[in-house]
Amino acid sequence: MERIADSRVFPQPMKNVSLIYWTAISASLALTSCERLKPTAETSPPEVLVTKVIQREVPIIRQWVGTLNGVQNAQVSARVTGYIQTIAYQQGGYVKKGDLLFEIDPRPFVAALDQAKGELQEAKATLLQVELDAKRAKELFDRKVISEEEYTDKTQIYQTKLAAVTAAQAAVQADQLNLYYTKVVSPLDGIAGKEQAQIGDLVGTSAGTVLTTVSQIDPIWCYFPISEQDYWAHAEPLTRMMMVPEEKREERVELILPDGSVYKHKGKFVYVDRAVDQKTGTIQIAVSFPNPELTLRPGQYATARVEVDRIPNALLIPRQAVSELQGSDQVAIVNPDGKAEIRAVTLGEIYGQMVVVKEGLKAGDKVIVEGFQIVRQAMPVTAKPYPGSFELGGTLETPQKNSLPNLGNS
Repeated sequence: MERIADSRVFPQPMKNVSLIYWTAISASLALTSCERLKPTAETSPPEVLVTKVIQREVPIIRQWVGTLNGVQNAQVSARVTGYIQTIAYQQGGYVKKGDLLFEIDPRPFVAALDQAKGELQEAKATLLQVELDAKRAKELFDRKVISEEEYTDKTQIYQTKLAAVTAAQAAVQADQLNLYYTKVVSPLDGIAGKEQAQIGDLVGTSAGTVLTTVSQIDPIWCYFPISEQDYWAHAEPLTRMMMVPEEKREERVELILPDGSVYKHKGKFVYVDRAVDQKTGTIQIAVSFPNPELTLRPGQYATARVEVDRIPNALLIPRQAVSELQGSDQVAIVNPDGKAEIRAVTLGEIYGQMVVVKEGLKAGDKVIVEGFQIVRQAMPVTAKPYPGSFELGGTLETPQKNSLPNLGNS
């Protein structure tokens, strides 16, 4: 009876626990069902910043890094042997043709000249005597007083002394020239460089010493190489340009200085080398720039820049709007339906912060400048104008490709 009583007492709490458990599960399911029945909030289209594709005529600019050098660079050397007595110029200063640069001790040359003049006078005096003898011999021979042999001897003596006078005159002229060469003068107008000899140094033709260098730098030339392929692409207009007199060629080449500034004088093409350098596969071109202030100096690096052509009705977009994917360029636009559209584009010249689009867009398309990363094809977007502006100034750049200007109309 006790066991029966026990079995009746304990089952009651177990029933209460089960009831509580199932009640909690039912409540949880009901709550979940309620949450599923609530409508989800609609996500607003992402916001992107756009700008329109613009259409305008733009120039195509090519530029090359070159080296400046004088039109003429004369190495000044001594033409006679002697000791430097005077240095008469300022290093790095401007000199004119004929200005004294160095003077070699002239005293040995003065003495040599005086000796040559004395020998000339002696030769002339001797010639005068034999000339009289020759004339008298001629008269006597005509009167048949002397023999032909005696007459011939007198004539030969006269010719010999005449030749001696000529040689003495030449010696005087040579010594005068040597004395003149003791004054080493500038062969041209230009900048005289550093002196390579000091006072008291022995210089001369045997030593081969370069005393200094004078460079004609007004105008100054900018030399730069172009590839053989580029030369062949423009050989015909280059040839036509070289046939035009230099003074009639158009000055339209700009010079960009190392600090980024543009030199105030424009230059013109003046020189195409005669041959291709087989080591580099390039041919040298030169542009002449006026240099009246003498601010440009040989050895400086500068960039020659010229407009080679113009692109009419070019389509321009910000470079910032272009994204590269697996070697191809892409942009995103917002179509009239307000949806994003990914397009592959073919790019052309770079113009400051803008780039020319050859294919893939048309004028007026709204290009996404900011937000390209978050859009997908046909995704609705909210387009707002890009608040900034893009610099259209500057130069067209094609770093991997150099070309020559269209010189046919020059």
